[in-house]
Amino acid sequence: MTIKVVSRWGSGTISKLIYKSIFAMTSTKNIVVLISGRGSNFKAMYEVACAEQWVQKIGARFSAVISNRPDAGGLSFAQEVGLPTRVVDHKAYESREDFEKELIRVCDEFHPDLIVLAGFMRVLTPYFVNHYEGKILNIHPALLPMFPGLHTHERALEAGIRIHGVTVHFVSSVLDGGSIIGQAAVPVLAGDDPDTLASRVLKQEHILYPRAVKLVIQGKVKLQDGKTVMDFDASKELAIF
Repeated sequence: MTIKVVSRWGSGTISKLIYKSIFAMTSTKNIVVLISGRGSNFKAMYEVACAEQWVQKIGARFSAVISNRPDAGGLSFAQEVGLPTRVVDHKAYESREDFEKELIRVCDEFHPDLIVLAGFMRVLTPYFVNHYEGKILNIHPALLPMFPGLHTHERALEAGIRIHGVTVHFVSSVLDGGSIIGQAAVPVLAGDDPDTLASRVLKQEHILYPRAVKLVIQGKVKLQDGKTVMDFDASKELAIF
């Protein structure tokens, strides 16, 4: 079996065996991205990785983009830039456990050193989280531990806070409860509505998330005994005001 590869550098075909061997044998660290929608954070991350030459300079690459929704817009972007994509449709499985077993199997095809949730709208159970302990990152549009869960911008406005923002954290079995990696703050201004606030936060998401992923994949930020550990320089990069 052959696989056609299309990228900004050209196109061609390689055997499935060789393709799998590339991921298994290389020393490059693999980042697998999980999405459910348009994948704006993934796109921003990919563009930063290209601009900063992650493959050449830090030995890290995006090895696959996987979605639980066949119609996720982010799949098209991934395919356009030549990345492997997969769909594991949660609706096709009778139980969450069956879905996560298949998701693990597909993720493991690409030998992930890090799994990045970029708008992945499924709550992961301890079964999945424990399989990749300390290797899953998520981004949340609020300054955790404030406003876990959904509708964060509406809730921030209702609470009358003056500072809002975004958090990148390690994923744990507690929803939005994993150890914090980095945060970016934005002002809440007079006249803001959920949309204007969301737009302001999103700009910071596109700065913070690539930075956090890069530092984690480099080993400069780690999860140890349930706590995030980093040096002074990394901590400065991950606190954005």
